[in-house]
Amino acid sequence: MRTPRFLVDITCMLFWAVLLFCAGCSQRPSEREGVITYWSANSQYEQDLAKVVVAEWNQLHPDIPVRHQPIPEGQSSEEIILAAVVGESPPDIYSNMWPGDVEIYVKAKALVPLSDFSDFVSVADSRLKPELVEEARSLDGKVYQIPWKTNPIMMLYNKGVLAENGFAHPARTYSEYLAQAKALTADLDGDGYTDRYMSLLDIRAIWWQRFFDYYTFYVAATGGKTLMRNGRPTFDNPESVAVFDFLKTLFKEEYAPLEKATGRGDHFLAGRVLTRFTGPWEITHAEKFKPDGFEYDFAPIPVPDGFEGPVYTYGDFKNIVIFRTSNKAEAAWQFAKFMISRKNDHRLLTMTSQIPIRKNVLGDSLYQEYFQENPMMMRFARQAEYVRGIDLSKAMKEVFDAISQEYEACVVYAAKSPEAAVHDASKRVELILK
Repeated sequence: MRTPRFLVDITCMLFWAVLLFCAGCSQRPSEREGVITYWSANSQYEQDLAKVVVAEWNQLHPDIPVRHQPIPEGQSSEEIILAAVVGESPPDIYSNMWPGDVEIYVKAKALVPLSDFSDFVSVADSRLKPELVEEARSLDGKVYQIPWKTNPIMMLYNKGVLAENGFAHPARTYSEYLAQAKALTADLDGDGYTDRYMSLLDIRAIWWQRFFDYYTFYVAATGGKTLMRNGRPTFDNPESVAVFDFLKTLFKEEYAPLEKATGRGDHFLAGRVLTRFTGPWEITHAEKFKPDGFEYDFAPIPVPDGFEGPVYTYGDFKNIVIFRTSNKAEAAWQFAKFMISRKNDHRLLTMTSQIPIRKNVLGDSLYQEYFQENPMMMRFARQAEYVRGIDLSKAMKEVFDAISQEYEACVVYAAKSPEAAVHDASKRVELILK
């Protein structure tokens, strides 16, 4: 029997990751230092947040000290964490866990089941909607991750150009979007080339790129569905076909350039691209680099014609986990609860411009001043009420890789019909999950 490719890939990753990470790591960080070791993401904003939170914790709890370290540099944080787990040198607690990887570590018995703590239910109920608790629940019935922050994907659009051309509102549906694209993209200087595009989509067949195009649009088109149910793919449906067809049309009609979405400066702020599908991190960048007089805003992801109901999107969650190698799991849980307190969620919002996964953020008086001063972030806070994450499976990277291959064949190169590409992707995923 042929070994599934995702197992081969993981085996290779494990081998190289252990060699790179574990040289000289003979003891776990917590045992070596006698403290709780906490790894954050390595962005400067999150490092600054972690320093403030840890400093306050250590002042309040000198008997349970925490040491902060940004996750070591590497090709990806997912690979670094995998290497640390294999080398039995992970931190006690980690706050940048991609939910799509959790089931791999659950299967390897590498995570502490947070739902085993006596106060987990009360902590989760005070913070999360029931559906988010269930979305975080692993296949064995336990919860190993506490949802912490979300970066909902929305449509960033050039408000000035739309208004100048008579469009009072951004497109809500596929047909409206395509109509605006037809009106707004053109050979402006008559040299035979399109000078302005409606969108910029990444053509690379990289699994995680599909979070920001196909998967975001699929979640929106289906009213919040994910790709699987009971361990089987469910995305071979009309909504999925419509998403492929819509994205394919953008390339076919030259409303999006057939190039990698990297390099050559910021096409959106330069006015060469009129919309992007992105998260709240764009606000800080846009405010810093936008030209004088440049107007932009955010809107929900376009949906199929005739769609009714709230528009969901991909939530781009990052969650908190505790590793089984910790000999201070109870103390790490106490620190995790401190991290997700009302006060520290406010710090997360104000210091990193990321939305805490917390009930009633918009209605809480502690956050109101921030949202009044940052109306763009209010849009993302509203959208955070309607977000979805990733299905729980140890093969999620392989699932998205299969979709990416069919996306490339159909959407980018028009070598397949949307119906055939979606069907073939589903069949490939069925084989992967067997």
